Amino acid sequence: MYPNPSPDQTILIAALLRPERYPHPVATVEHLQTHISHVLLAGDYAYKIKKPVNLGFLDFTSLERRKYYCEEELRLNGRLAPELYLDCLPIGGEPANPILGADSDPIEYAVRMRRFPQDALLDRALADGRLKLPDLDALARRLAAFHRAIPVADPAAPFGLPERVRQPMLDDFTHTRPLLTDPPDREVLAIVEEWTLATSERLRPRLIERKAGGFIRECHGDLHLGNMVLGDAGRITVFDCIEFNEDLRWIDVINDLAFLIMDLRFRGAGAFAQRVLNTYLEYSGDFAGATLLTYYQVYRAMVRAKVNAIQTRQDSVSEADRAIAGDQCSAYLHLALALTQPEISFLLITHGVSGSGKSRQTGHLLEQFPGAIRIRSDVERKRLFGLGPLDDSSSTLGGGLYTSDASARTYARLYELADQLLGAGQPVLVDATFMKRVHRQPFRELAGRHGVPFILLDCVADPDTLRARVAARRARGDDAAEADVAVLERQLQFDESPTADENPLKTEGDDDLERVQSVIVAATRAFSSNRR
Repeated sequence: MYPNPSPDQTILIAALLRPERYPHPVATVEHLQTHISHVLLAGDYAYKIKKPVNLGFLDFTSLERRKYYCEEELRLNGRLAPELYLDCLPIGGEPANPILGADSDPIEYAVRMRRFPQDALLDRALADGRLKLPDLDALARRLAAFHRAIPVADPAAPFGLPERVRQPMLDDFTHTRPLLTDPPDREVLAIVEEWTLATSERLRPRLIERKAGGFIRECHGDLHLGNMVLGDAGRITVFDCIEFNEDLRWIDVINDLAFLIMDLRFRGAGAFAQRVLNTYLEYSGDFAGATLLTYYQVYRAMVRAKVNAIQTRQDSVSEADRAIAGDQCSAYLHLALALTQPEISFLLITHGVSGSGKSRQTGHLLEQFPGAIRIRSDVERKRLFGLGPLDDSSSTLGGGLYTSDASARTYARLYELADQLLGAGQPVLVDATFMKRVHRQPFRELAGRHGVPFILLDCVADPDTLRARVAARRARGDDAAEADVAVLERQLQFDESPTADENPLKTEGDDDLERVQSVIVAATRAFSSNRR
């Protein structure tokens, strides 16, 4: 299953390390490799050659197969990275004397790509501190649009059936187990496998719903940081999607996203993971998918554990790199184990008129609590009317999206989503004005029903500050909120501030963030202790 390298391909790669083999200027050739590919960086181009291996989940053992999957790689990556992928290049001649672009009798095929600096890869940009939150916001929005646009799996096809979803997960354990030599790692693997089996059965009805709802699509399949490039002006290009296995590509869109979220967490960038997740949800509206996120994150951590385990046994990988792969395998196994442990859950709602800092405060807080999901009334109100977050509704004061009926529907939607997410064990932050006690009380009762702490975050600011913030935000046009100063003045007239019996947690801005965070942590700990 894990064969030694093909002698002919070994000779071919050695020959392609010589600059004179290329029909364009090349000073030196750099050779990179994964468990399934060789990549030759030569001049302005990169040449990717598939290894003749059969790993169970892929089979590149014949030249015909390698050609087919090179062509599939071009087709599929043309969706997100058309500027990088150029052609499927035949290689003729002999292994020791290859001819790139030969017209007849090819001995191998390569995907030819535009070369990019290796330090532009997102894992390196993150490590170097060059990756910024706005870059990830744009990426999340692009992924949400991508997932909306790609083909939906044929309902008659088996993709997305619970058994079909579970099988690659079980395969990861089967492939990884014989490659592990460390007893503690084998013990972790067994625990994660047991959790996966139990969770697969528990989530079976939800998986069926996802397939029926059209969420099984022709996804990227391999959305980790090593498959993304940071370009000019912070634009992130996603490349190297799964071409070799339909089961790994025709998947739930939230499964696709889960790889990126998991990878950011693995690299210690939890705040970035939270930002990507919540921006994606704002633009996709797929909160039901978010209830499956942990399940798929565990799977993605196991995928990386398996890949690294395979590399520990490949003779074509250096001894030093095999040692690194072994350490990485263990680290991913332990992340998978950590992900199976429930997050600290709570329900936080805001109170405050427009401009009081609700979105800013909750935006900061959701980055501090793993798995926390924010639901914004401004976004969900627009979604009820078929609008995107930044679409202008052109509504008048008290009209359009802002009638009493529209507000009632909005709060009902916020309640429904909070109920769904709390049921999945996730911390929830609901960002809305909640100016009336009658809107706040049902959420307090909801928290009680789910057995989680309830926090009412009371955001306040002086009237002049409120007016200045609202006017500036409307002028920018970069936020879902549409309230202008006239709306603010009306809110100030009719606001029902929280009373002492509602136990509000008052905050006046960014300086309060650390205090507010500590109060939430203390509340969750006290709540847990009392339940014991």
